[in-house]
Parts: sequence; C-alpha cells; structure tokens
Amino acid sequence: MPERRDPRQPITRDVAARGARIRFVEAGGGPPLVLVHDYLASRVAWDDVLWRLAERFHVIAPDLPGFGESEKPPPSRYRYDFDAFSESLVDLASAMGLVRLSLCGHAMGGAVALTLAATYAHFVDKLVLVNPLVYPPRLDTVARIASVPILGPLVFKQLFGRTLFRSRFFSPGRAAANGASARRVDHLFELFDAPAAREAAYATMHAMLDTRPLMASVPRVTTPTLVIWGRANRSSPVEQGRRLARELGGSRFEVLDCGASPAEECPGAFTSAVTSFLASDDRS
Repeated sequence: MPERRDPRQPITRDVAARGARIRFVEAGGGPPLVLVHDYLASRVAWDDVLWRLAERFHVIAPDLPGFGESEKPPPSRYRYDFDAFSESLVDLASAMGLVRLSLCGHAMGGAVALTLAATYAHFVDKLVLVNPLVYPPRLDTVARIASVPILGPLVFKQLFGRTLFRSRFFSPGRAAANGASARRVDHLFELFDAPAAREAAYATMHAMLDTRPLMASVPRVTTPTLVIWGRANRSSPVEQGRRLARELGGSRFEVLDCGASPAEECPGAFTSAVTSFLASDDRS
C-alpha cells in the first residue's frame, strides 16, 4: 500500500500567468490563502510559517515574476509594478480554479495584495497586510543607489554584491543574522545574481519609489483586513500601521515584538495572529 503523503508537505508547481511563468508551492487543505513575499525575496521567506498555516488552510506561496524561481521577462515585456503583479496573481488563482481566496502580503507583497484587493474586491475574502509598503518609504542604501541617474542602473545591475544585498535583510529593525537566516539570504542572492533577475529587480525598485497609487487604493479596499506591524521595524514605524488601520475603515491592528519580517522573526506569534483572524466569523 503506498505511503500516505502529509498534506502539509509543500508541492512545487509552475503555471503560465499573464506575461510570465510563475513557480509556487502549495500545501494543506481548507480555505485558500495566498502568501505574497517582499522585494528581493521569494517564497522561501514563508518557510517558517507555511507548514503551520497549512494545518488550517490551503496555502499557496508564489515567487512573483522576476523573483525567486519564476520567469524573469525583460521590462519591455512585463511592467514590474503593483498592477502587473496583482494581475499575475489573479491569473495564478484562476489557473488553480480558485474563485475566492484570502491574501497575506509582506512589505512590497503587501502593496501587491492591497492593489489586488482594491481592484478585484469580489475575489478577496480577507486581507492580511504585514508591514506593507503604502506610504513613502525611508530610502535604504539600495534605493538611494538605484535612484541616482546613470550611475544607479550601472551600480545596481553590475556592482550590487552580496554584502550590500545582505545589508537589506540584516539591517536595524530586522532579525539578527543566525546560520539559518544567513543561508536563506545567500540563497536569495544566488537567485538575484543573474542579469535578468537584476533587470527585473531594478524595474521593480522604480515602481516602489512612487507610492501614490497605493495611497489612492486604500479607500477602495472593502475587504476585512488585519494589519500586522513589527514593533522594532525602524524603516516603517508603528505609527504608519496605526494610520493605515484607521484609513482602512477600522481594520484590526496587531503589533508583534519583532522587526520588519514577523513571519521569519516570530513565526509562532505570526501564525497565531493570522489564523485567529482568518478563522473568525467577524466580517467587519
């Protein structure tokens, strides 16, 4: 008799979405939940919580186009902005036969999730925004370099090395670098360190610098929403989270004792907060 597979064990799949092939993992059963990663990250950012969430939900964690192991078409063929990413996720969900789902997005992924919920309200059951990009950010070293005319593209695409890459993940307000997290970031750098990936990342960076479309999307979101913020997130202070929760019409707001990446820094507390919200019957 064949051995029974643990439904929480992730399965890797590919699907042809709008403009790019997307690689994703899925695990678990129950209501569908799509996890959307941050800039320069990939689906591996959810590794510490995916199996926990899969105990209650059908979890789908894609690599956005241009990142991870998904296709990286040139910017002339794919826009690499919030609208393009959200449309690709709709294509992914449609290819899987999903007519309604919950979304959880981290930082840039939160901006994508917010855009999708504002544009396809009928498609999104509940929304979780984790330290999302909404308001004008404090530019880090990477963003400052990328925004310099002429010099920026050269440095970003050719001279942006491992040390500078790692500084984005192990800067103040992020978890301290332990062995596991350092290996994860090194894996992300290997995926980034190719011409097509750098071109996609640079195009995405420029889209992220203009948050006006995101701020305009906030009043259009009617989906029940949970906003999660890391107390020690210095790049985006807690006050931004409180402001967003108010502007989203009284959404839930929860502060966790961590930095910019709650799913990696405090996976247990993060899973508990997300599960409690998604499993509740409260639609307000």
